[in-house]
Amino acid sequence: METQTEIIIRQKYLDKILPFLGKQLLKVLTGQRRTGKSYIFKQTIQYIKQHITDANVIFVDKENLKFSSIKNAAHLNEYVLANTVEGLKNFVFIDEIQDIEHFETALRSLGGNPGYDIYCTGSNAFMLSGELGTYLSGRYIEIEVKALSFIEFLQFHSLECNTDALKLYMRYGGLPYLRNLELKDETVYDYLKGVYNTILYRDIVQRHDLRNTVFLENLMCFLADNVGQLFSAKSISDYLKSQMNKVAVSQVIDYLGYLSESFMIHKVGRMNIAGKKIFEIGQKYYFEDIGLRNAFWEYRPGDIGKIMENMVYNHLIYNDYTVKVGQTGTGEIDFVCKKGGEYLYIQVCYLLHNQDTIDREFRNLEKIEDNYPKMVISMDEFAVHSRNGIKQVYLLDFLNNIGAAS
Repeated sequence: METQTEIIIRQKYLDKILPFLGKQLLKVLTGQRRTGKSYIFKQTIQYIKQHITDANVIFVDKENLKFSSIKNAAHLNEYVLANTVEGLKNFVFIDEIQDIEHFETALRSLGGNPGYDIYCTGSNAFMLSGELGTYLSGRYIEIEVKALSFIEFLQFHSLECNTDALKLYMRYGGLPYLRNLELKDETVYDYLKGVYNTILYRDIVQRHDLRNTVFLENLMCFLADNVGQLFSAKSISDYLKSQMNKVAVSQVIDYLGYLSESFMIHKVGRMNIAGKKIFEIGQKYYFEDIGLRNAFWEYRPGDIGKIMENMVYNHLIYNDYTVKVGQTGTGEIDFVCKKGGEYLYIQVCYLLHNQDTIDREFRNLEKIEDNYPKMVISMDEFAVHSRNGIKQVYLLDFLNNIGAAS
């Protein structure tokens, strides 16, 4: 376990938690396994111990064998009561709460007592939003913990901001535990494959009692190979039929839903830019952590354009943008981003190496008639192709800005 001095503060999340510290609202940290939810717990506990003298911390870690006897809501309630100190403010931290049966009833009971300030983490979006939404409506806040941003990756690994660091990030992704490993394929990918298998088989197959694990694995490979491609559940089903694998559209939809619930992938819908209408058919899928994708699909230099697009998407949602795929007549905009009523339009291209490529990437943005910022992000280190108010931005510079449009 890391000591207090070894904890690198992820300030973004501490800033989201502190306004609710001591308030009678349940704080729920959600996100894919191993993105650092437990780490956020540690930094919050460290803050509490440093700033609140009358605090008693109660910690339940469902991934620790010590707490294996806490199987249901009654067990959880009994443990918290047994470790409560009267006269102090009791801060209750419950890690991976979805592994406790009917956890929501215990939270409702404990949450009604002003002597408790409760925090929990979970790795399943549907279960946490569903059960909590039903039993604790209006009495909780949800904070989604993402994999490390590029800036955080540099901080965690004590790296300079340069192209070499960018290549490491593109290859290995941003799971926080990697700071404890040597950044080499054989070491990192062994660890990431273990995380991948845990999510796939514990959070998805076991939880949903799935039979067709071969299809689930094939679906993951399809998504990895088609990052940034527009398709529907029906198009996946049709493709599989062409490969002599008959899978119903409904099953494809279900399995995509399970993957999204585990936070491993994100679904991005389409919108018409002119009318801001959301289309029901056709989505893109991006991975929460590009390192996980590379671990099971293998890092291939020919996939760099897909990896770049995934990284840009992750940077946008890390910075709290709402993101859609844009449609302009017959053209497509990679990302239509919205935050605070303002829009940002982005195209992603590996290299602007010839005039045809330059014209293609800029032309679609030029069709947008409003005056919101527009940019083409590429691996070209020198911005020589900006035109008509549309900026060309080097990927490193884009990722090195806290605000995506800075």
